[in-house]
Amino acid sequence: MTTNLDIIRSTYEGLPEENGRNLLAALAPDARWTEAAGFPYAGTYVGPQQIVAGVFQRLATEWDGYSAKVHTYLADGDRVAAFGVYSGTYRKTGKAMTASFAHLYRLKEGRITSMEQYVDSLLVQQALLA
Repeated sequence: MTTNLDIIRSTYEGLPEENGRNLLAALAPDARWTEAAGFPYAGTYVGPQQIVAGVFQRLATEWDGYSAKVHTYLADGDRVAAFGVYSGTYRKTGKAMTASFAHLYRLKEGRITSMEQYVDSLLVQQALLA
C-alpha cells in the first residue's frame, strides 16, 4: 500500500521529469498550491494547470540549476511536511541563492489537496536584484 509519505517522497527523490510526472499524477483536480509571501511566485494557484503555469514553468525558464532537496519528512495522518533547501541561479541576474524551505501537504484518498510553502524569501529575493 502506498502511503501519503510515499506519494510526497516520489515528487522529490527521482529525476526532475519523474518528480514532475509523479506530482501531476498526485494532484487533485482542485488542489490549492500556496507560494509564500515574498517568494517570486507568491499566491495561491488552483488546479494542476495553474500550478504548473504559475510555478513550475516559471522555475524552469527563469532559473538555472533550480532544485529543491529535501532532508527531512514528517507524516501525520493526512498531512506530510517536507523540509529542505532550494538552490539555483536566477538567469536575469546571474546570482545564485540557497534558501531553507518547508512544504506542508494535505492529502485525501491518495491525492494532494493542498500545499503551503514556507521559505526564507529574503535569500531568494536577493538573487533577483541586479
